[in-house]
Amino acid sequence: MMNTKIKNNNFICQIINKDFNKNKDLSFRTRFPPEPNGYLHIGHAKSICLNFELAHLYKGQCNLRFDDTNPLKENIKYIDSIKYDINWLGYKWYGEIRYSSEYFSKLYQYAQELIKKGLAYVDHLNKEQIREYRGTLNTPGKNSPYRNRTIKENIELFQKMKKGEFSEGEACLRAKIDMSSSFIIMRDPVLYRIIFTKHHQTKKKWCIYPMYDFAHCLSDSIEGITHSLCTLEFQDNKCLYNWILKHTSVTHHPKQYEFSRLNLEFSILSKRKLKILIDKNIIKGWDDPRIPTLSGLRRKGYTPSSIKEFCQKIGVTKQNNLIEFGMLEYCIRKELNQTAIRTMAILEPIKVFLYNLDQNHKEKFIVPNHPDNPEMGTHEIIFTNTIYIERSDFKEKYDKKYKRLKLGEKIRLRYSYIITAEKIEKDKDNNIISIICYCDLHTLGKKPKNNKNPPVIHWISVNNTIPAEFRLYSQLFNIKNPEQQKNFLFYINPASLIKKNGFIEKKIGETIQKKINDNIKLFFQFERIGYFCIDNIDSKKNYLIFNRTVSLRDIWNSKKN
Repeated sequence: MMNTKIKNNNFICQIINKDFNKNKDLSFRTRFPPEPNGYLHIGHAKSICLNFELAHLYKGQCNLRFDDTNPLKENIKYIDSIKYDINWLGYKWYGEIRYSSEYFSKLYQYAQELIKKGLAYVDHLNKEQIREYRGTLNTPGKNSPYRNRTIKENIELFQKMKKGEFSEGEACLRAKIDMSSSFIIMRDPVLYRIIFTKHHQTKKKWCIYPMYDFAHCLSDSIEGITHSLCTLEFQDNKCLYNWILKHTSVTHHPKQYEFSRLNLEFSILSKRKLKILIDKNIIKGWDDPRIPTLSGLRRKGYTPSSIKEFCQKIGVTKQNNLIEFGMLEYCIRKELNQTAIRTMAILEPIKVFLYNLDQNHKEKFIVPNHPDNPEMGTHEIIFTNTIYIERSDFKEKYDKKYKRLKLGEKIRLRYSYIITAEKIEKDKDNNIISIICYCDLHTLGKKPKNNKNPPVIHWISVNNTIPAEFRLYSQLFNIKNPEQQKNFLFYINPASLIKKNGFIEKKIGETIQKKINDNIKLFFQFERIGYFCIDNIDSKKNYLIFNRTVSLRDIWNSKKN
């Protein structure tokens, strides 16, 4: 049974429905065709969800094909990461993994066909000259001086290219179309170029490589793809896509349809620009939690279900727009609110000494792992006469609006007693090193005598802690659309990563230490702070690191407003 929500809201579904009305026996086939020149990002997730969900919806198939036509930028590690990301999202491609490089022999034959039809020629202009001859949007291009070579001469020269008898950049194969076309891509585009680099699949078998536009449409045809879905920046390429199919002997002609790419606030999605950030050591790698690669989002604590819900919410349209980052955060916050274990952590500790309690005072409290889900169980916390609280939860000077601990005022410790701050201790530099408080032992689970509930803060007993590092991530850029800026590096947010050294509850820490090598993603809501996950890459058994996945509320938008 069809998912009517997808059917009614997706213009591509409407196209497919019409195709099925015309041909009841249509065998729906689509593909996800990444170039293995970087890691996948949230924009690719939109395409993955679309193609794989459509294949499921129409009982068809979705291939995974690597359009691997440029060995200079491709790497086997990118292929491995892409396969992992697709599986992580919960999708399975049809049959074996495919590569455009599998079809190189066929593509070479199709190129020869074009030459024999007088529709392709070997050119000796270099890159700069080709660009100059191509013209602009306002001025037509002009023909290459090599454009009118004979078919025989072009066949011989193309064979020499294949044999490696020309150096890189010395010759290329171009389609002979129209140098005055209103579509610049149709002004004799390059079909093949020379690259003397080992290919990750074909090794050194080839030294000429098809351009993406030439290989892509023919690979679609070879695989019997019925609906070739791509983003709007390939809209002009459709002319070339159809031209190549029309003028070669392929019998199957896929149809290309374009949808809007995903543009996300405060983010860069260009793989080329992401690589610049890595090369300049602005970020630590493709899995840096500050960038929206799937590896980065996964490390930050995003789940497959939250990413798929985000993709469903933004929908599929032909209108380019900038998606609010808060929508992505909403999806993961909504999920973790239901699934994350509640516990207490202190990121910037300051000691509180409860002077009326004996130094051997020790109480155990059993607290829920989730206040609304008893099935998630409980854990034990320890209460002693010396505890840590957040430094930001105490204020020395009186402030009427400040609703946390201050001198002479009462506060309730989460799951515990009401305390009153009476004095402070400072070091020689006038920094507060501890707060001396009175603990009212008659207030456990009870309202104070004046029946006025004080504010509640979290805490950890000094004797019930494990040290930990907390990484607080914010947007990498401080403007909404850095993609539009030529010098996008100028807009880097210097506070995109802040590290804190504090403590977590001992029982929780010991549980994590036992599982740290199991590569299991553990999620927590550190009460009053935010949702965090363990960083499985940098953490060690004796040194735990937590990444903040998302705050408890939309801090970024609240700062803007």
